[in-house]
Amino acid sequence: MLIVGVIGLYHGRAIAQKAEAQAPADWVEEIGKIFIRSEDCKQCHDRHYEEWKGVREQTPDLKTFGRVDAALLHGTSLESPVFRTVLGVWLQTNPTTDERRRCLSCHVPSTTVFPQFTEKIVAQVLSGKPQVEGIGCASCHLIKQVEQTPNSPPSFKIEPGKMLYGPYADPEENLVHPATQSELYRGANYCASCHFDKVKDVTQKDLPGEILQGTICQDCHMEPSTGSSTSKRGAMTRSIGRHWFRGVVIPGTLLKNRNLQAEWMPRVDLETSKTASAVEGTALVKIGSLPHSFPDGDPVLKQFYLVITAKDAQGKVLKEETKQFGLPYDKILRGPIPDPFIKGGHTRKVPFSLAIPAGSTAASIEAVLNYALIPTPEPALKEKYLATLATDKERESAKKIFDEYTQPRLLTYRAKTL
Repeated sequence: MLIVGVIGLYHGRAIAQKAEAQAPADWVEEIGKIFIRSEDCKQCHDRHYEEWKGVREQTPDLKTFGRVDAALLHGTSLESPVFRTVLGVWLQTNPTTDERRRCLSCHVPSTTVFPQFTEKIVAQVLSGKPQVEGIGCASCHLIKQVEQTPNSPPSFKIEPGKMLYGPYADPEENLVHPATQSELYRGANYCASCHFDKVKDVTQKDLPGEILQGTICQDCHMEPSTGSSTSKRGAMTRSIGRHWFRGVVIPGTLLKNRNLQAEWMPRVDLETSKTASAVEGTALVKIGSLPHSFPDGDPVLKQFYLVITAKDAQGKVLKEETKQFGLPYDKILRGPIPDPFIKGGHTRKVPFSLAIPAGSTAASIEAVLNYALIPTPEPALKEKYLATLATDKERESAKKIFDEYTQPRLLTYRAKTL
């Protein structure tokens, strides 16, 4: 009986400890009172929930990294091991509390209302088991306005309360939450409050340029559909937008609009002069009137590599130079966020000078423009982060993310005969 009693006591404690570990902390519940969990919204809005969560887009890439169509799903903004890894490396550079809050303000919009919980959320992300929600239904539908402040971006303003905002002038009455229309949800400035570098002016309501005049972000990135926003039987049918927020792969959009395709892709032109000992010149990197950068325009993490190569008449490389553009981890969110390398409607001029070996003659010059999704950490910084991980499995997963996401991807290419 004594043995049974002792076993029962330890078993009871184990169950209690497990329940305590799974139970949300008081501060998590405090956030949840304002930011209703998307699981609760699923009861009526199951279609949008499944799109937001990626349930309907189970690609191998999504299952592995939380990526779909070259973009991270909003529903994985905290759960994604990519975010966990990048955040973990960046934290090794000792950012201030305000810089950490600024980092999380778009990934976890609730931190703009509850900044006192920033450190707790960071700790949960690093543990791989966040109890709070990142970009959920309430995060977007509590936004009442956008405003430029000294701390922008982000420029969204959340209105804590029961009222949820959306694009419809006649939201259906229900017993769950009040709803009202906001014109903001049919404007580019809504998306640009976090995706701030996409447009030339984050306060404007539509996208500029002859091709896209009158267009907004949602027209492409929330694929238009017809139906109901709720699963309620008999609900009205009208135009709705899908909530998976597709990235660069937009079904049919580029194929149907060749002008848009031409404007979207970057181009490189070369201006050169040649002497017996060197090839000098300027690489002109251009993007047309499309109002946001390419690819998917993140000025915080993206890295660009412009590789200039001089070759002789037989194609032998005589000299090569790589110019890198982008912030290292220790510069991220320190001071103003810089413009991206390529910005819509602009030309970036990159000078170069290649010394040609004696006895050789340069016959051609080539320019290759690549990009990487995240910076490559310095070896010491990388090892410092890997040392914080508890298991070899976690370290292997982080190394895989570094290998995949720092890999250069081809954007465009230009060759010129000298």
